[in-house]
Amino acid sequence: MNETAPSRARAEIDLAALRANVRALRARASGAQLMAVVKADAYGHGALPCARAALDAGATWLGTATPQEALALRGAGIGGRIMCWLWTPGGPWREAVEADLDVSVSGMWALREAVAAATAAGRTARVQLKADTGLGRNGCQPADWPELVCAARAAEEAGALRITGLWSHFACADEPGHPSIGAQLTVFRDMVAYAEKEGVRPEVRHIANSPATLTVPDSHFDLVRTGIAMYGLSPSPELGTPADFGLRPVMTLTASTALVKEVPPGHGISYGHHYTTTTGTTLGLVPLGYADGIPRHASGRGPVLVGGAVRTVAGRVAMDQFVVDLGGDRPEPGADAVLFGPGDRGEPTAEDWAAAADTIAYEIVTRIGTRVPRIHLHAAPERD
Repeated sequence: MNETAPSRARAEIDLAALRANVRALRARASGAQLMAVVKADAYGHGALPCARAALDAGATWLGTATPQEALALRGAGIGGRIMCWLWTPGGPWREAVEADLDVSVSGMWALREAVAAATAAGRTARVQLKADTGLGRNGCQPADWPELVCAARAAEEAGALRITGLWSHFACADEPGHPSIGAQLTVFRDMVAYAEKEGVRPEVRHIANSPATLTVPDSHFDLVRTGIAMYGLSPSPELGTPADFGLRPVMTLTASTALVKEVPPGHGISYGHHYTTTTGTTLGLVPLGYADGIPRHASGRGPVLVGGAVRTVAGRVAMDQFVVDLGGDRPEPGADAVLFGPGDRGEPTAEDWAAAADTIAYEIVTRIGTRVPRIHLHAAPERD
């Protein structure tokens, strides 16, 4: 898409900022490789442009949740190492093997399907064994690890697969000093040591997500997986602001004000009349709603920069629109209503919206819907 602003709304994605964020994260990675996580359409930023920008900035791996996301990157011509980890029985294992994806295996059923796919494709599967070190989601429990490692090694000896990695995921790395961080590291080291004792020679061992990359250097091992931090957002306000880590938010969400009008005192606004004007005032109509990912939970609280001042959502966020009380100001229809951005022009940030909706900034950017076009700025890398 070109950089001409659409009339209703736009999400501008600053790829120069993304590349700078990747470089800043690589500098913190203690010499480990960096995996750029582009799952969920790159947290709402656009998977393909963000993947290319991250690779330009020195990322050596890409990561997705679903195999379909990874296969789409391959189909768009992205080479190199791509890992995907969220599998269900009957998934596109053969397609993944044929596309040279690294696939994650957490249990015996998945190992059997990976081996069957490799046999059918006549190729060696790249498999990473995932350990559940305490998160309690995907991953193999320590008690079941010997069986999985033994079976994977047998398949490796038979030429069906290559064990390319051993990995896990933190539960509370975004909570500084949480006791589970050290406990998970201990379990991970023990499970890696067992696998290596049994003959596994992984290319990469990895457990660090964005918060661990920023604050737990002991967790970096051979590879760090950076998701939200790559997009310039802090994994947690407790850890610090993006600026504290040398990061810049990548997405700016803007709409064109659809209407500005005068209303008298006592005028109810939006569904349920949860907001009523106390004086005669002016209202601005912003043509974005919960169908576009604007959280209804931020009704009456979400901040928006309109006409040089930060306003608050007046009343309920509807499916396609919401209202702000302009307090008598009269910006022209079509004036920018900036919901969030880096914050350096006085606009709110995604973290401000997260606070207003009692959620996390991850959800704010990821939920922005497909009706909002992404405009990718600075797609070409800067020349030194």
